[in-house]
Amino acid sequence: MAIRDRVPALLALAIPVLAGALYMVLAGAPSHYPLTNLGALALACLWIAFGRGPHTALSRHLMTGILLFTLLTPLAVSPEVTSVTGDKVLRWFPLGGISLHTGMLVAPGLCVLAARNRALAAPILLAAIGLVWFQPDAATGFALTFAAVGLHHVTRDWKVGLVAVIGFVASLMMAVRGELPPQPFVERVLVDAADTSIFLSIALGLALAACFALILFAIPFDRAKRFTLAGLLFGFAIMSLMSAYPAPLIGYGAAPILGFGIALGLHRIPQR
Repeated sequence: MAIRDRVPALLALAIPVLAGALYMVLAGAPSHYPLTNLGALALACLWIAFGRGPHTALSRHLMTGILLFTLLTPLAVSPEVTSVTGDKVLRWFPLGGISLHTGMLVAPGLCVLAARNRALAAPILLAAIGLVWFQPDAATGFALTFAAVGLHHVTRDWKVGLVAVIGFVASLMMAVRGELPPQPFVERVLVDAADTSIFLSIALGLALAACFALILFAIPFDRAKRFTLAGLLFGFAIMSLMSAYPAPLIGYGAAPILGFGIALGLHRIPQR
């Protein structure tokens, strides 16, 4: 695939990340916040420009297994945080001096793999929702639920529709147990940006909307993958507006940038 065919995917990631980095600079965020995001963007763009999807059954199953296992690792290695209801929250994978939000890192790639494998789509998405239930992470739960809705819209697979129903109920339960106090420049990004400038907040919202539109209509994936990945982004974005959950791509955090970068670089996976 020529680089020009990958431009929509590059733009889908770069537009919101660059807008978010500019907001952080203007709003006085710690200097390493925009630098971390821009570094993650550079790595992700290299993968989007030159990467390709797993092209054998063994490599696809292996990648799916690795991603699901990564969702499980916070239960053993995550720093423990207490939610507002007193429950333990374990959502992060420590890497060097940063903690990666595992749901945002893993879910995009899992969604692309699920969308390309119609036979295993429902089990993959259900397994992911089950693993984040233990963290608990309502944002990833609802994002996976909306990903299932997007995939069901294309395939009309009743099993995927059932996963969406289960995911919705499970995510409501996670929302009760797992809410944390908001962190500046991570959660409530659009609300906090509006306190600085309403135009800045609108610009960030438009950047995220442009990302959604490019994923849904322009990236060189088949319709099932596009709708599944767009549904995932929509779920993350909606949860970041409704409660104190990370704002994808426009807020501080390398995980969603790397996660969506991995997914957008999985080009030309053979359909099954």
